[in-house]
Amino acid sequence: MQNTNIVSAAQTKFGRLKGLTLREIFGEAVDEATIEAGIPKEDIQAAFVGTFIPEMLVHQGHTAPLLIDFAGMRGIPATRHEAACASGATALRSAIMAIESGLYDTVLVAAAEKMTSVSTNRATEALAAAADDKFESSMGLTFPGVFGIAAVSHMEEYGTTEEDMARIAVKAHKNASTNPLAQFQKPISLEKAMDSRYIAWPLKLFDCSPISDGGAALVLTSNEKAKEYTDTPVKITGTGQASASMNLCDRAHLTSFDASIAAGKTAYKMADLGPEDIDVAVVHDCFTIAEIIASEDLGFFEPGHAVDAIRNGETEIDGSKPINPMGGLKAVGHPVGATGVKQIVVIYKELLGEAGKNQVPNHDIGIAHNFGGTGASSVVTIMRRYDA
Repeated sequence: MQNTNIVSAAQTKFGRLKGLTLREIFGEAVDEATIEAGIPKEDIQAAFVGTFIPEMLVHQGHTAPLLIDFAGMRGIPATRHEAACASGATALRSAIMAIESGLYDTVLVAAAEKMTSVSTNRATEALAAAADDKFESSMGLTFPGVFGIAAVSHMEEYGTTEEDMARIAVKAHKNASTNPLAQFQKPISLEKAMDSRYIAWPLKLFDCSPISDGGAALVLTSNEKAKEYTDTPVKITGTGQASASMNLCDRAHLTSFDASIAAGKTAYKMADLGPEDIDVAVVHDCFTIAEIIASEDLGFFEPGHAVDAIRNGETEIDGSKPINPMGGLKAVGHPVGATGVKQIVVIYKELLGEAGKNQVPNHDIGIAHNFGGTGASSVVTIMRRYDA
C-alpha cells in the first residue's frame, strides 16, 4: 500500500460534554480537521463515518448523511460504519481502500458518540448490543464480566495479578494528566487503584474505561494531493482487519484474541515491518487486562510477559515500547464509535512530534489497534512519519 496519507487529524475533548449534541460534537471535530487545518471542505470527495449505537443513545439512525449535512458537506457520498468499538477503525479501512483504488483523492474519516445523554444502566444495556445476545448478554453477561473472565484466565495461566492490572491504570491516568483532551486529568496512586471497589471480579473501578462523549476526524489524501495541504503528511503503510466468534464459548482460549493476532499479522506484512520496528503504540484498553492481552497479541511481548514489561516501566512514555502515551481509552475516555479514529489522531501527533508533554522520544513508526465487542472485530493500522 503506497498511496494513502493523513494530512490532518483532530479530536474534541472526551468526557461528559454537557450541552453538546451528537451532531455538534461531530461538527466540531470535522471543522478542526478541515477549516482550522486550512483544508477546504469543498475538496472532500466522500465521507466515511463511524458511530455505534446512536439509535439507542440519542434516538437517531441514518447518521452519516445527517452528520455530514450538519458539518456543511451536503451532497457528498457519506456512509456509516458500525463494528461496535471498532466502528471508527472500520470507517478508516474503507477510506484507505477508496484512495488506494483510485476512486477518490481526498476523503474525510470522522466519528462521534454521545453516551452521557442516558443513564449508566441504559448505556450499559446499549453497549451489550455488541455481544452475542443469544448466548451472553441476554444471560446477564456484561462487558466488565467478559473481560473479568479474560483476566481470570490470564491470571490462572500466566500468574498475572490484580496489582499488574492496577499498574496499567496508574500509567493511563499519569499520561492523561498532561493531556488536555482527556476525560480524567488527575494521576492516581497504586494504592487508590487497588483499593477501588470491584465491578466484576477481579476488575475494579479503575480497571474500567468510562462512559464518554467525543468525536474525532481525519483527512486522507493521495500522494499527488498531499503536498497541497502539508509538508508533513503521515503515510499509512499497513492495515489489517479480522473477525472472530462473537461468543466466548466458541473460543479455544481466553488469554488472547484471534482477530487481533490476525489483523496485526496482515498489517505487519503489508507494511513489511515487525513488532520490533514499532516506536509507539496505541491499543484498545477498554479494560486494563485488554492492554496486557493486546500488547501480547501484537507481538511486543511473549504471551504472559507483558506484565514484566509493565513492572519494568517499558511501556511508559520514555520506555522502550511506549503504549497509550496519551492515556488510552482507560483515562482519556471511550466514546465507542469515535475511539478508533481518535487512536489515529494520537499516532499522527506522536509521529509529527506534536504530542507535547506526552511525546515519545522515538517516533518514526506507530501502530493503532482497535477492536469491537469481545474482540470479534479487530483492526490494526501502521503509520510512518513522512521523512522516516
